Amino acid sequence: MTSHASSRPCALPGDPPGGTRAIAVWGLGVAVYFVAIVFRTSLGVAGIDAAERFHINASALSTFSILQLLVYAGMQIPVGVMVDRLGTKKVLALGVVLFTAGQFVFAFSRSYGTALTGRALLGCGDAMTFISVLRLGARWFPARRGPMIAQIAALFGMAGNLVSTVVLARLLHTEGWTRTFAGSAAAGVLVLVLLLAFLKDHPKGYEPAPGPPHSGGGFVRRQITSAWREPGTRLGLWVHFTTQFPAMVFLLLWGMPFLVEAERLDRGTAGTLLTLIVLSNMAVGLVYGQIIARHHAARLPLALGTVAATALVWAAVLGWPGATAPMWLLVTQCLAMGACGPASMIGFDFARPANPPERQGTASGIVNMGGFIASITTLLAVGVLLDATGGDYRLALCSVFVLQALGLSQILRLRTRAQRREEERVVASRVETVHYRSDSPV
Repeated sequence: MTSHASSRPCALPGDPPGGTRAIAVWGLGVAVYFVAIVFRTSLGVAGIDAAERFHINASALSTFSILQLLVYAGMQIPVGVMVDRLGTKKVLALGVVLFTAGQFVFAFSRSYGTALTGRALLGCGDAMTFISVLRLGARWFPARRGPMIAQIAALFGMAGNLVSTVVLARLLHTEGWTRTFAGSAAAGVLVLVLLLAFLKDHPKGYEPAPGPPHSGGGFVRRQITSAWREPGTRLGLWVHFTTQFPAMVFLLLWGMPFLVEAERLDRGTAGTLLTLIVLSNMAVGLVYGQIIARHHAARLPLALGTVAATALVWAAVLGWPGATAPMWLLVTQCLAMGACGPASMIGFDFARPANPPERQGTASGIVNMGGFIASITTLLAVGVLLDATGGDYRLALCSVFVLQALGLSQILRLRTRAQRREEERVVASRVETVHYRSDSPV
């Protein structure tokens, strides 16, 4: 081997190069996810309006978000298998059709039942977006870019949340229910056209290696069982479960009513605080992505630190002795909740190295179920407790601590096994790389 050849970095087999085209294609997938988040979180700023429009109580209002998230969570494993089997483009296109149809139905609904149907369609389509975007990033960028790519995708998702809290909230009170939701649904039509015209599953020359035959139920069972057996997948699920849901519950439904009805803020101030969560999320996401990309061992400390900080500020707000918490404490609570989304992305960083490329979609689907199961449970618990206590938000929101304690116990139980298994895979990968390089032609 010549000195010139030996000084040249050797690409690992199957590791895509990234580059400008990768950014463009992946960016199109992220645009789909952005629109899905706008639709998903649009109810968060319309909760009070929805209660008035459909003449429903707190439990019925929470059913909108519970149904949407229940469909979303229930679809995660099927969608993961679909992505592994059919590819990203087909699954994303189906997702856009479904969530756009759901937003249109919600826009024109006059009855509670019809509106529920719209949110169910939206949840089904939404479920197909994020796993597809993760898979798209894995197919177009080198593996070492994985943590940062995932955090940036989540950052654009939070930008969609920002559109809901800032733009849709204002439009709702100037343009009305139907024009606001139907107008936003037009964005779904636009991204569908762009997706069908330009999105590619993978760069040319980096087609995935053929896996085992896709033989119906046998293939599905193998994918799910193999992914679940990995401690890293299960640890990722519980990290996602424990970190994501406090901010999700607050932004998706109960934040605005809590701030307006319990903390006695006007809607403008409450909307600003919700926006602060989104902005904090975007800033923290970039920081977490950089830290994890450079220091892989920081994953668990960051996740556990986020859980501790969130629990601390929630306890301070809910336990404040006065009738309302001071503004500085509410601001601190919102800033802390901004770390929940980036911390939940760490769950995928445990599952990714634990599973081969042909199982990434399934493993991501399992992980992504975690936070949404926790969110569904908390949304339901808060609604039921509000009705049972005559609207005591402080007591109802204490249900957050129960879910955090459950998730934390599982993280601590699985962390050693997952770490040991990942170290074994790293050693095996290094041996394989040495063989590959020694066998590569000059």
